Amino acid sequence: MGSAPRMCFECLERRIESDFSGRLTFVHGLSESPLPFGSKALVQVSNSRQQFVMNYIPYRKDDCLARYIDEYCALEDGDSSASENTNLSRIKQDQAEVSVGISSDKTSTLDTASTECRHFSNGARTALLLGCETCKISSRFSCSRSITSLAPTAQIGFASYELFEELASSFSSGSTEDQLLHSISLLIEGKSAGRDGINFLSLVGMPSFTEDGFPGCVRHPNVGPILGMLKLPTQISFVLPKTPYTLENILHYSPGAIKSDWHIQHLIYQLLSALSYMHGLGIAHGNLRPSNIMLTETFWCWLQIGEKQLLNSKVNPSNNFHNPSTGGFCSECCSSHALYADLNLSDSENWQSSFYSWWRGELSNFEYLLMLNRLAGRRWGDHTFYAVMPWVIDFSVNPDENSISGWRDLSKSKWRLAKGDEQLDFTYSTSEIPHHVSDECLSELAVCSYKARRLPLSVLRTAVRSVYEPNEYPSNMQRLYQWTPDECIPEFYCDPHIFYSLHSGMPDLAVPYWAGSPEEFIKLHRDALESNHVSRQIHHWIDITFGYKLSGEAAVAAKNVMLPAATSTMPRSTGRCQLFNQPHPPRQIAKKNSGRIKVNDVDGKPLLTESNELDKLEEATSFCEKSWHLSPKYNVYTGDWLNDESQEKELLRDTSVNTSSREPVSSMNYDWISTIDSSYLLQNIEVDDDFVGYQDLLLWRQISSSKVVSISSADDIFAVGCILAELQLGKPLFGLNSLASYLESGVLPNSMQELPNHIKIVVEACIQKEWSRRPSAKCLLESPYFTKSVQSSYLFLAPFHLLAKDESRLQYAATFAKRGALKKMGAVGAEICAPYCLPLIVSSASDSETEWAYVLLTELLKCLKLEAVMKLVVPSVERILQATGYSHLKVSLLQGSFMQEIWDRIGKQAYFETMHPLIISNLCIAPHMSSAAASVLLIGSSEEHGVPITVHQTILPLMLSFGKGLCNDGVDVLIRIGGLFGENFVMKQILPLLHSVIHSGIGVSDVNKPEPIQSWGSLALIDCLTALDGLIPVMTTETIIKELIEDRTCPYVKILMLKDMGFRVLQCAAKSLIRVCLQIGPDLTALHVLPKLNELFDELAFSQKKNTCSVNLVGNMGVGRMKVGEEDCIGSRMELVLLLYPQFASLLGIEKLRQCCPTWLLLEQFLLRHHNWKWEYAGDSIQSGPDNIRGRRPSHNKGSTSESRPSKLLFNGVGWSRPQSQGKKVAKNLLPSKNKFEYNQNPVERHVAISSSGMQEPWYWFPSPAASWNGLDFSGRAGGSKDELPWKISASIIQSVRAHHGALRSFAVCQDECTIFTAGVGPGFKGNIQKWDLSRIDCVSSYNGHDEVVNDIFVMASTGRVASCDGTVHIWNGQTGKQISVFSESSSTSTRFVEMDEDNMLHFNPLTSGMLSTPFHGNLYSAMDYLEFNDRLVVGTGNGSLRFIDVNQGQKLHLWKSESADSGFPSLISSICSSSSVKVHAEETISSPSWIAAATSTGCCRLFDMRSGKIISSWQGHDGYVTKLAVAADHQLVSSSLDKTLRIWDLRRNGTAEHTVFRGYSDGVTGFSVWGQNVISISRNKIGVSSLQGSTDEEGKHRTTPQHLYTADGESKNVSVLSAIGILPFSRLFLVGTEDGHLKICC
Repeated sequence: MGSAPRMCFECLERRIESDFSGRLTFVHGLSESPLPFGSKALVQVSNSRQQFVMNYIPYRKDDCLARYIDEYCALEDGDSSASENTNLSRIKQDQAEVSVGISSDKTSTLDTASTECRHFSNGARTALLLGCETCKISSRFSCSRSITSLAPTAQIGFASYELFEELASSFSSGSTEDQLLHSISLLIEGKSAGRDGINFLSLVGMPSFTEDGFPGCVRHPNVGPILGMLKLPTQISFVLPKTPYTLENILHYSPGAIKSDWHIQHLIYQLLSALSYMHGLGIAHGNLRPSNIMLTETFWCWLQIGEKQLLNSKVNPSNNFHNPSTGGFCSECCSSHALYADLNLSDSENWQSSFYSWWRGELSNFEYLLMLNRLAGRRWGDHTFYAVMPWVIDFSVNPDENSISGWRDLSKSKWRLAKGDEQLDFTYSTSEIPHHVSDECLSELAVCSYKARRLPLSVLRTAVRSVYEPNEYPSNMQRLYQWTPDECIPEFYCDPHIFYSLHSGMPDLAVPYWAGSPEEFIKLHRDALESNHVSRQIHHWIDITFGYKLSGEAAVAAKNVMLPAATSTMPRSTGRCQLFNQPHPPRQIAKKNSGRIKVNDVDGKPLLTESNELDKLEEATSFCEKSWHLSPKYNVYTGDWLNDESQEKELLRDTSVNTSSREPVSSMNYDWISTIDSSYLLQNIEVDDDFVGYQDLLLWRQISSSKVVSISSADDIFAVGCILAELQLGKPLFGLNSLASYLESGVLPNSMQELPNHIKIVVEACIQKEWSRRPSAKCLLESPYFTKSVQSSYLFLAPFHLLAKDESRLQYAATFAKRGALKKMGAVGAEICAPYCLPLIVSSASDSETEWAYVLLTELLKCLKLEAVMKLVVPSVERILQATGYSHLKVSLLQGSFMQEIWDRIGKQAYFETMHPLIISNLCIAPHMSSAAASVLLIGSSEEHGVPITVHQTILPLMLSFGKGLCNDGVDVLIRIGGLFGENFVMKQILPLLHSVIHSGIGVSDVNKPEPIQSWGSLALIDCLTALDGLIPVMTTETIIKELIEDRTCPYVKILMLKDMGFRVLQCAAKSLIRVCLQIGPDLTALHVLPKLNELFDELAFSQKKNTCSVNLVGNMGVGRMKVGEEDCIGSRMELVLLLYPQFASLLGIEKLRQCCPTWLLLEQFLLRHHNWKWEYAGDSIQSGPDNIRGRRPSHNKGSTSESRPSKLLFNGVGWSRPQSQGKKVAKNLLPSKNKFEYNQNPVERHVAISSSGMQEPWYWFPSPAASWNGLDFSGRAGGSKDELPWKISASIIQSVRAHHGALRSFAVCQDECTIFTAGVGPGFKGNIQKWDLSRIDCVSSYNGHDEVVNDIFVMASTGRVASCDGTVHIWNGQTGKQISVFSESSSTSTRFVEMDEDNMLHFNPLTSGMLSTPFHGNLYSAMDYLEFNDRLVVGTGNGSLRFIDVNQGQKLHLWKSESADSGFPSLISSICSSSSVKVHAEETISSPSWIAAATSTGCCRLFDMRSGKIISSWQGHDGYVTKLAVAADHQLVSSSLDKTLRIWDLRRNGTAEHTVFRGYSDGVTGFSVWGQNVISISRNKIGVSSLQGSTDEEGKHRTTPQHLYTADGESKNVSVLSAIGILPFSRLFLVGTEDGHLKICC
């Protein structure tokens, strides 16, 4: 067959429109050349957003592919003969036999359809082992079977829109290979299944890969699917799925997306798996390169299969050269070939020859720039990444080379010319991320605006503006140039059609006055581009757009610094591509009649005879040599070489030796098939997270005997080696010249030395000069380079990536994981699998999907390491909880044990930063099962959290949500937490906050306030009243009277007295007041309540005729949400009389009420006249009043039930709650069992019991936060995030206790914020560590293993161990105090393991103050940091070095030296921190720490690369001893020093370039802690609060004003010197230690 029928894109679009009746949408053409010619296009079905690639190839009747398609199309022909039908049935039968691997003597019709193939039909074995004579698709099997094996998913038929729509629907719905995946799932479950699943598992290496493949009807998961082969009269159309990326895209635009070694391993393993399958069939890919490796959204690899593999015709070999002047395959009326007739561009990969042609004037500027666009990946037709050209004139005058007027300055970018230097400098200096340019040099908006007159209006509405306004588009070239900061497009230099409008409302684009027509303008504009004036400057524009001025100092100088992508790890298919790293040489301009330049062609390079031109020649030659990467080589042999007949004979001779002795795999013994189940599959999944050693690979290379069997297969293996090297190096391994040199002399490129040793062995094996010695794909797959985790994860993921439904894939993954697959493959294997599984989990919808998603998510949580859980699982759970509306999976996560498990895995701090706010947010929605589950979860976990955290993380966010959509279950949480903690908690914590909300609600419930504010006030008041109703049973009578009645701001009366209050709020207040009166009884009601109501009764009695003017402020807020009861909702303020007076009469008796209410007669007259009410004695006073008074929400009296609320759910012991089955109705046991007795007691009895016990309640000392929240805007947005609850530090000492005999030096806070460790000076000036229970301010244990002062202490959350440092490092059990190990730098004994409880002491002599008066011994540890991500310690030494310690293994690791040996007296490491100290935020993910920072006693700061230990940067941070370093964000470092400053370093600006200095301290800053955007520092006896935002004073300086700490009553201040500070972030408290040994808790 001939070459692909490349057409211009206009003809290609017309062809697709004709072939598919105009119903298929043409998106844009795809070209592999610098010109808009190609045989591929991106298309989509009109009613779908799914896009497909359509590839046209020529149809030749005698070729095997054409005959193969003809056979299948026979059924669609109504006149097909019976013999044809018979032939087709024989084909299907033959393929069925092939698909199950059964040997047969029957041969396909295709095997005998032609004389070339007929002589192979005498024996099935011969037909299987030898390929077709006319084609060379396979060297082993017939063409029909080879095509079926490569394209088993293809639907074949006559081209029609209906068939295309059918295959597109099948692919989009996932039904293409769904049955196959279902079969594999049945195998895992141990059920009977067809052989398709077994055949598929054999393809992916189960139980092992084979070199003797057999053609079948199951697609290999790493072979790109061909969805359709559509027959046309003269062509065949392949339909392929569109993938978002190719490997070439990733290498060019987002190399950071390939994050680790196992990412590379996994990618190469997939490639080799596909090649092993193809080579086993006798098929070589032949063109393996990054551009032909397609990557899905999840980075799964597909090897692109197309005409090169299916059209290997010997009769009509492909011709890769295409001359556009011939018009290609365009129609006769096409004018495109005329537009490009003068161009002389080929598809040659030799960029250097194009450069030299341009440099010496043989290639035009236009042609050369098109070549650069292709190298940069810019694409014709793709408006998001279009080919770019420079504007060379401003269109004001006719360009004249003899004048500078009208020419554009090509040494500056168009963006710079449009914006101006001043604006760009301002942008660069003020941006958080310094940059000049915020957009591409050619945006989609600009391209579509340029081409507006030729594009469909639908495209303009999508890309430019949703409302089409033709007058908004520039009307002439000069306005167009002035309007845009973007560069030009090629059409303005070659295509006059772009000026002519297809739209009636849009006029043609006007050309400048000096051009008579678009055609003339194109000629003049092109002449300007090719002029000497432009040629002398064009290299500057190349430097800016494609060259060295895209990065580094050159970009800063050119004001061309691009705004980087949001994250470098996200894959991208577009972006700025820097082609050159050095200045581009200027073009040689020949001078007329000078005769100075003589150009001869010697080996493709210009030879200049004039001596003054030698420097220019040398410059050009050097430039080419340094740009060799633009012509990468991945294959030794070209397609033309393999098409050579003599070489083909050599290839067949080589393969015949290997194939003649082989038996077809069809005769393979499949006895093992009957035993396949989950147990068998798990046997093939192994875990080995440790990377293979260098020696293992050396041994593998020496003993491996499996070699490639053909030159073409060896060429594929060569390409694999090149790709592996490029993935590691970030640049190609071979260029054109280096490959030729290697093949000639065997000298490898110098870049091979940059490869890691283990990878170098693999690459060297793949690229061996003698092709027969290269290992086969199977041999590489089984090499020790691939860890067991990568191999096991591939077995798990291969079926997952079949073209199946999401539901089936989720079922498969959950079924396999449930049977232990993820656990068996280990943490690394599970981390490889997680990114593929989690998107399906998040999108699960049905009940069955939810069940599988829950199982899979739980298994991932168990198997992944902490870092992977935070990076992968936590963001997915956040997306599930953020989903609006009902979600079965969300309910499952909230109800089940999952939240307990995720709490245990990620720790308390990460849980509160990520999960907890989202749980609360699920209460701010319409009541349903999600809110019920969230409420039970919050109630059940509150006791475990403790009072401070519960108040700040649950109570306050809930109250901030009052009036903002908080559902019934949200208020219920508040009520039940109050019941759980008791009356003192309610009185001290909840009531003051409720008073604050009520005060705010009353303040905004005014007719002068805007409607939204009024609405919030009314709703918030109703929520507060409902909460009070529920809390009344928890409080004693005395507390009710004191806090709710006698208080000067009695909320009920205050609301009732407001004349402009909404009716529903008044009604709720009235009914709530009646409930309170019923609780306290008639006597106390008469004594305390009625006197406060007399003013209200007087007002109502004397204003009966004015009661119709009340205002309903609720408006249209949603009656269903507000109404208390439709039938009894009051309609006027006077109806309060009906709500209150009869109830009081029933409670007190009419006589007593009349005595207390002077206006009783008027009120009773009103009731009789308007409501026909009069007092009639009915026996005793009301006893069941609460049941007759309906509230918006049910009250929480003892015995009340609500079946729609979480009160139906039991608490499973103390702590985490678990729901009962939905079939049970539970009306009791609302609290943990150990609290039932207290809750069911009479409040008075309970109060007496607590008082008589003589014990203080836990957290008795914790103050109400109401005082510090007086300024809180309750009417703002509902929030649960700490960022929305600013920490207001009042500098008050809440509690103080003597903790140590001497100075308190360091804190370590446990994650529960209830337990802390303090390190200080103990008796005898020895080191002493105390463990404290903060709930009772009680020291529960101590550790006395240190002889000297402890300078650092850390709690290792993953194990519960504690690490403390006093010059040596002690590891001990935080629960028992038992010492585990001691580390030191002593030469005699560096590590000792202690198995007994006795103290183990080592000595050195610091002063008790902690600062050293004598030189610190170089072998002692001076500072310490805990690397949480890998559970290791890094400690600093007295000689300025860093030592790493593996705590789990109990051994010291590597040592980093930060100072040279001859640097004089070394400075000690005074503080250490790492980027792992940064906590993850809800919207972010984390990664392994990339750096470690260390500060010294001399004020120097150093930044180390975490992976290599190299010093990234070093600077003099302070003028004195650095007391502390800490990480505030990934890019911010905070340091304090005895030089009386606190400094913030922005590491994105090279550390030392930009920093913020906070002054104002009168003494040295001895420590600080970071919380959110605040830094709390200590200096002598004062604290200072600084902001990371760096606000300045009037003089533009950053200052901190330290202040004293005062006692809670504000009468006395702290005078002790502060020595340590720690933060309890979620309790909103901070701890300080003093030189006299006191521990002070502050707020």
